[in-house]
Amino acid sequence: MLAALAVLGLGVALCACGTSGTGLAQQACVHIDRSIAYLQESHEPNYADQADQLQQKAYLELRKALPIASMAAYHDGQWQSLMTTVSESNRVPEATLISALKAQCSQANSSTFGNPPPPSSIPPPAPVSTSP
Repeated sequence: MLAALAVLGLGVALCACGTSGTGLAQQACVHIDRSIAYLQESHEPNYADQADQLQQKAYLELRKALPIASMAAYHDGQWQSLMTTVSESNRVPEATLISALKAQCSQANSSTFGNPPPPSSIPPPAPVSTSP
């Protein structure tokens, strides 16, 4: 019952926040950023006694990003790499994925995809005459 409510809540959250691929990638990156923060904290000497718990939190946050990254990739193919990188987290240590995740989230958070192109100083093509 609780799992069904969690899935329903996730679905409502995804629908409420828009369905653009970039927006969804940015949502996934919120979880990814939290995950990276937990992982980095787990390596600090002050948290040595909590390292296992922090690493588990990091893993769970990264896995929360997967369905959102999948939806981003579904809506916009440019986010396939983000989805793939997150999906590797069950096979590859997160520390190995951090540089790729940071780069992909940096792209998502500063993305211009989906925005209109900047104005151009190039004039449009001349009309073609159709008279014989």
